[in-house]
Amino acid sequence: MNVPLWVWIVLLGVIVAMLTVDLLLHRQAHEIALREAAIWSSIWVSIGLIAGGVIWWFYGADFGLQYYSGYIIEKSLSVDNVFVWAVIFTFFAVPKQYQHRVLFFGVIGALVLRAIFIAGGSALISSASWVLYIFGAFLIFTGIKMLVQRDSHVDPSKSKTLRIFRRFIPMTDDLVGQRFLVRRNGILMATPLLAVLVVIEVTDVIFAVDSIPAVFAVTSEPFIVFASNAMALLGLRAMYFLLADLMHRFIYLKIGLALVLVWVGIKMVVGHAWFDIPTLVSLGVVVLLLALSVVASLVATRERK
Repeated sequence: MNVPLWVWIVLLGVIVAMLTVDLLLHRQAHEIALREAAIWSSIWVSIGLIAGGVIWWFYGADFGLQYYSGYIIEKSLSVDNVFVWAVIFTFFAVPKQYQHRVLFFGVIGALVLRAIFIAGGSALISSASWVLYIFGAFLIFTGIKMLVQRDSHVDPSKSKTLRIFRRFIPMTDDLVGQRFLVRRNGILMATPLLAVLVVIEVTDVIFAVDSIPAVFAVTSEPFIVFASNAMALLGLRAMYFLLADLMHRFIYLKIGLALVLVWVGIKMVVGHAWFDIPTLVSLGVVVLLLALSVVASLVATRERK
């Protein structure tokens, strides 16, 4: 796949433009209502699907399917991230009107960090293709671990990141609006909102260790890996406000996500060692696993409020 420099520039331009529009429309702190979250989720998903259509049009069906596979994998794995955000915001008692600002800068940091991870992963695979066996085995191991520990919960009070932050960074006891930093008695201090942002960024790095190799399992093209990651991440804030209050309904989702990780790990190992599993087949298995876990969850919890 030959991707000229100007295509990368266009992609980055679209990302920056959409982030700028989002920031301008949400510059005033307010609580994101369900209707607003649903509208924005539809907009971001539409943009993600259109991006895949453009890749399909210019580079062919196979690369288009690779993008959609990566997009769906990243989007689905991000749901688990969304639920962790809900726990973190609840622990720090962050008012809903300030949560969008934290997630906005969190997504920017995630985009930068993932771009670095993708570049490093691509260079590593190009120089030593046998590393695909390690990635595949790691995904299988992670999927099995997620399956075994699916009922475990995140406890922000035990976060090493939070302990280190509190030890080295002076922090106020209370929030100061949407501000991350404030000067008191001549000393520049962090607010709890900055601590929340740091914990969320570190959490995303942990999730990226799983999701980026998972996307490399369906495509070896750095452009498609980054594009699918970026388009999935851009809609993550809206997805949070849409799904955060419904996380108790998705009781079997972690099982579906675990099986997806195991599947893409198997695909990566088999594809490198013996034969390549068609992208359409891989995409179909991923969609089927996710659909079954979501439908089973909603049916099992249909009487819950």
